[in-house]
Amino acid sequence: MGLPALEFSECCLDSPQFRERLRSHEAELEKTNKFIKELIKDGKSLVVALKNLSTAKRKFADSLNEFKFRCIGDAETDDEICIAKSLQEFATVLRNLEDERMRMIENASEVLITPLEKFRKEQIGAAKDAKKKYDKETEKYCGVLEKHLNLSSKKKESQLQEADSQVDQVRQHFYEVSLEYVFKVQEVQERKMFEFVEPLLAFLQGLFTFYHHGYELAKDFSDFKTELTISIQNTRNRFEGTRSEVESLMKKMKENPHEHKNISPYTMEGYLYVQEKRHFGTSWVKHYCTYQRETKKITMVPFDQKSGGKGGEDEAVILKSCTRRKTDSIEKRFCFDVEAVDRPGVITMQALSEEDRRLWMEAMDGREPVYNSNKDNQSEGTAQLDNIGFSIIKRCIHAVETRGINEQGLYRIVGVNSRVQKLLSVLMDPKAATETETEICAEWEIKTITSALKTYLRMLPGPLMMYQFQRSFIKAAKLENQESRVSEIHSLVHRLPEKNRQMLHLLMNHLAKVANNHKQNLMTVANLGVVFGPTLLRPQEETVAAIMDIKFQNIVIEILIENHEKIFNTVPDTPAPNSQLLLSRKKSTESKPPSCSERPLTLFHTPQGNEKQENRNSIINSSLESVISSNANSLLNSTSAAQPSLTSSDLELEVIKPTRPNSLSPLRKARALYACKAEHDSELSFTAGTIFDNVHPSQEPGWLEGTLNGKTGLIPENYVEFL
Repeated sequence: MGLPALEFSECCLDSPQFRERLRSHEAELEKTNKFIKELIKDGKSLVVALKNLSTAKRKFADSLNEFKFRCIGDAETDDEICIAKSLQEFATVLRNLEDERMRMIENASEVLITPLEKFRKEQIGAAKDAKKKYDKETEKYCGVLEKHLNLSSKKKESQLQEADSQVDQVRQHFYEVSLEYVFKVQEVQERKMFEFVEPLLAFLQGLFTFYHHGYELAKDFSDFKTELTISIQNTRNRFEGTRSEVESLMKKMKENPHEHKNISPYTMEGYLYVQEKRHFGTSWVKHYCTYQRETKKITMVPFDQKSGGKGGEDEAVILKSCTRRKTDSIEKRFCFDVEAVDRPGVITMQALSEEDRRLWMEAMDGREPVYNSNKDNQSEGTAQLDNIGFSIIKRCIHAVETRGINEQGLYRIVGVNSRVQKLLSVLMDPKAATETETEICAEWEIKTITSALKTYLRMLPGPLMMYQFQRSFIKAAKLENQESRVSEIHSLVHRLPEKNRQMLHLLMNHLAKVANNHKQNLMTVANLGVVFGPTLLRPQEETVAAIMDIKFQNIVIEILIENHEKIFNTVPDTPAPNSQLLLSRKKSTESKPPSCSERPLTLFHTPQGNEKQENRNSIINSSLESVISSNANSLLNSTSAAQPSLTSSDLELEVIKPTRPNSLSPLRKARALYACKAEHDSELSFTAGTIFDNVHPSQEPGWLEGTLNGKTGLIPENYVEFL
């Protein structure tokens, strides 16, 4: 049943029946308003969904268009050409269809969303405003009328007439507002019949146009579809015909593979494992290698079949010599060494079998080995901390500081391996090394120079900060506060050999300059620690524990960079005792005596708070104090006068090392302060209180040599007290 009509004549009476009919119209308008709001919301969601669908179909079409079929052989049949271009045809049809869809979507916003929003805001919104005005005038009229009726009849006639006139004016205004409101309500009810439905009809017409366009595209595509169907069937038939022949050839290859072997342009080719130096010792990397006897060129391509990809850059070298590796000289089987004309050092390779090694050796005219018994590893020792080594590092640093200090990713971005090896070959040439003033040519990229510097440091026989101090540096980085860390590392640095400390000083001065330009090169102290930690402080063996300590290696390098002036230009306060490490060890093990694996490296140490031990070592401590104080005073006196002339590049700093007291003469007895379990055959195992005979200094820093039960071995220096 429809809504009752609102008569203008009833506006004056304003009866309850009139108000009821008016409320039914208002409820219908509110219902229409809510419906239009939901419809607009759903329409917008539909438009968004259509846009997402269109975007997805366009992406699908782009993927089809980008893919290109590559057929086997150097030519294609007409059917293969038709199939190859089919994906591009599919993409064209889909794009054409989506172009029409986008026109429909844009049209939908104009013909559906905008008219509905306009009708709701302008028409229904105007009716709501009229209702507010009508309710306000109703309240005003009723209030004035009640006040007028409460006037006393005893008022003056003039006052009563004025009140009557005022009431008549308010009644007339209320009547006019009521008429306007009724007119607006009925107007909106009539307008919605066409202004609401017409946009929906326009939207559906757009949908029909889109689908009709799709029908037309399908008709146009019909001819190509027929051609493609025929090509697919022809290709399938040919496949079935040739498959049996291919399978027959495969069986022949299985039965006798050597008869069907391809002719290769190379004298020898195949997979070899190449030994490479890494942060944690050495590793064996699989390469596909080729060799041509005429040119003596060896090409190595790092490749792993499991991952199916190359593991780095190709490298080519010119063969100088090839030597078989004896089994007892290396833990791997089937190995041989290759020396190259254009690459320093020895390349150790592992063949896949004894027969495979024999074929490689014959191809390269290999010879039997001649070994130097004094040299444990021929691949090591090519880089040394000698004049050539310092010259190489200085030239690299000079090139970086003058040409590339602001280059982003400095030392983090690596150079091409073959270029790095060639640069090292040039720099390590003794003739070039003597020309210390010669700069590295501008043709070498900065990343190649920085990689050469890092590679040279890794080529040293051991890490710059030495295997024997590695644990001590790590323990120093694990101390609780920064001041203790700096102090302990300061002390450890001054116990390094002179050449190692000079090279470390040179390097840290340079890295500090790099870090000062971190806003340009993005290499902060932390980033440099990540790059140089594993290089300068690598452990002797690669273990899970060593990998977990990498972050502490980085911290050590960060401390060296940030405090390089103090660490390298001043003498540590306590050069010999390693008290901070022992204090940390004591806290962490809760009074448990330290194990031998912690390898304390101090010269001599007397635990604090133990009067007995102080009395027993009074002679040792007094003599050691006198030596240290005299040396320190002489150093301070000499450096105070020369301080203004010192520069960051001055590496000839004289650091006074405390000499061993005269009281520590050979063949003395000593008592163990802690228990220790040997980790190597050369070390002694013992319990606290054990007495050693014939104790004397050893060749290894931080260790003594003594005899226990007829066996001679190494003893940690600060685990004992002399008797």
